[in-house]
Amino acid sequence: MDAASPLRLYVGTYTFENAIGIYRFHFDPAAGSLADAGPALESANPSFLALHPNGQYLYAVNEQGEPGGGVSALGIDPQSGALSLINEQPSHGTLPCHLSIDATGRWLFVANYGSGSLAVYPIQDGGSLGEASDVIQHEGHGPDQGRQEGPHAHAIYVTPDNRYVLACDLGIDKVMIYRLDREQGKLLPHGEAVLQPGAGPRHLDFHPNGKYVYVINELDSTLAVFAYDAEAGRLSALQTLSTLPEDYTGPKSAAEIMVHPSGRFIYASNRGQSNSIAIFAVEETSGKLALVGHVSSQGQNPRHFTIDPSGKYLLAANQDSDSIVTFALDLGTGHLSELSSTEIPWPVCLKFA
Repeated sequence: MDAASPLRLYVGTYTFENAIGIYRFHFDPAAGSLADAGPALESANPSFLALHPNGQYLYAVNEQGEPGGGVSALGIDPQSGALSLINEQPSHGTLPCHLSIDATGRWLFVANYGSGSLAVYPIQDGGSLGEASDVIQHEGHGPDQGRQEGPHAHAIYVTPDNRYVLACDLGIDKVMIYRLDREQGKLLPHGEAVLQPGAGPRHLDFHPNGKYVYVINELDSTLAVFAYDAEAGRLSALQTLSTLPEDYTGPKSAAEIMVHPSGRFIYASNRGQSNSIAIFAVEETSGKLALVGHVSSQGQNPRHFTIDPSGKYLLAANQDSDSIVTFALDLGTGHLSELSSTEIPWPVCLKFA
């Protein structure tokens, strides 16, 4: 497939009202446009998606509360891109909201927001998920009694060298660090990075050079910069910045963060009245950030966004206005310019394949 060939884009949703599951589109990298690629796969609240390294399987959390959530393994038809259910497993917690896969494709990790727990699953031949090999329960709380009455694991990531696993917990203001036992599929407690009280760490991303980690904090709408020591598996705080415009006074609710493939820019989404994408420039020698500006997400509640493999486009999922907005990305300045908008009910997560 050449660089101009359409790319597949899968969209996880909340299955409220008229949304039914995981939608799929063709993305034209020449025009920056989306086209419907066929019927959606019915699934209950498949809010977040992860692609297997071999590109043959897609995995989704099924974000449900009591009695518990689930995680689904899906096969991808190599010709059409259509999805089919392989199997499901319980998430061993409530409201699973994020998942990821290690570099070898052997292990899948799930973060359960409601219960503040993590689970690990073996990925078997044919892409199916085995029974959980490990379940970790976080403990503690934060100062925000409405949102931090207990632990709320919000995201889980494997480090670039596949040695450690980082879990953002919004409820306890920590990024928990685990050493990955790659033979047994176990998470071994290793350390933690503590955020400001009431920050609410939500998601993170690694710089392409592997030396820096950027954490977006939902509750106080800040972005925390850490140096990452890959040998020691340790995060050291470098900087904290607001993701909001200086004159903003409305409710705070930051959501997604992504490092541009070039490593030159960081993007962060703000929900609430801001409904914006913040753009930061990365200082090459220190990893620290400088604000470039803000761009409207052209919708309500930009819960998630992604950047296409070429780095030329950013696609924002505006959950509460039922749209995916495509922006052209200036590779020199990092600025975004709206190109088009595509209707889709309750979009939550965008995943290129």
